[in-house]
Amino acid sequence: MDKIEQIKRLLSASSDPDNPPADTVAQLLTDVQHIAVVGLSRDLEKPARRIPSYLAAKGYDVIPVNPSAERLLGRRSHGELRDVPSPVDLVLIFRPGPEADGVVAAAAERADQPSIWLQTGIRSPEAVARARALGRTVIQDLCVFRVHRALLD
Repeated sequence: MDKIEQIKRLLSASSDPDNPPADTVAQLLTDVQHIAVVGLSRDLEKPARRIPSYLAAKGYDVIPVNPSAERLLGRRSHGELRDVPSPVDLVLIFRPGPEADGVVAAAAERADQPSIWLQTGIRSPEAVARARALGRTVIQDLCVFRVHRALLD
């Protein structure tokens, strides 16, 4: 199975039929460099730590956003997304749906216009619809790790 077909299969398992098509998702992960991870965990066992660590190991510039930590992955952690002064290509969200609403809104308001990705199991339908109406690329309820692995196969 080719890479795009694998990503199509992953997208079909997402609960959001309005996610971008597989080729757009693949291109997004090919193009991004700077990923702000909101909810990056201090717990080494949680996906919110393992997946950002994987992305950092694959060469992405992972920017931690966690108000409960000073440093994560060897970098200064920011309290909120709006505190990140450097350019962001992608905002990766590891926060529950009700908390994700504000993060999606904050990401949609950034001047650098990053894409927005809500990890598997995380949905924020109203905030996502507003961000998409602003022209932002938004993916929800999809595992960035699995998509990235599909690109490597």
